[in-house]
Amino acid sequence: MGFTPQSIYELIGGDEPVAAIVDAFYDAVESDPVLRPMYPENLDAPRRHLYLFLLQFFGGPRTYLEERGHPRLRMRHFPFAIDQRARDHWLRHMLNAVDQAGIQEPARSRMREYFDRSSTFLINRRSVTPDLDQG
Repeated sequence: MGFTPQSIYELIGGDEPVAAIVDAFYDAVESDPVLRPMYPENLDAPRRHLYLFLLQFFGGPRTYLEERGHPRLRMRHFPFAIDQRARDHWLRHMLNAVDQAGIQEPARSRMREYFDRSSTFLINRRSVTPDLDQG
């Protein structure tokens, strides 16, 4: 008998927890003075893109690939000035969203690790000013 590791998608129970993460994340972004200017006025498209991306990345349906092609994260995010401050704001909101969605171990740790690594990978500018807003 072999061991078949479950995907994060399977561990968390499918689509609904991913939708909860995306909703909590964008609810926070809407009032974030650092991140909000990077997004269009209407957040419907970014919400959908993140939802489809996370579904696929964590082992669910591959709709993102079918609709948008390869994620090319660095290329898609290059137009935005992502410095350490923006990364920290983004990561704080995403980790809070994972917690708000009630994601349990071991999926929680795996997701948090991915978001930490990927947000650091997307930094494309040097920080100009330190972030004094730690809240």
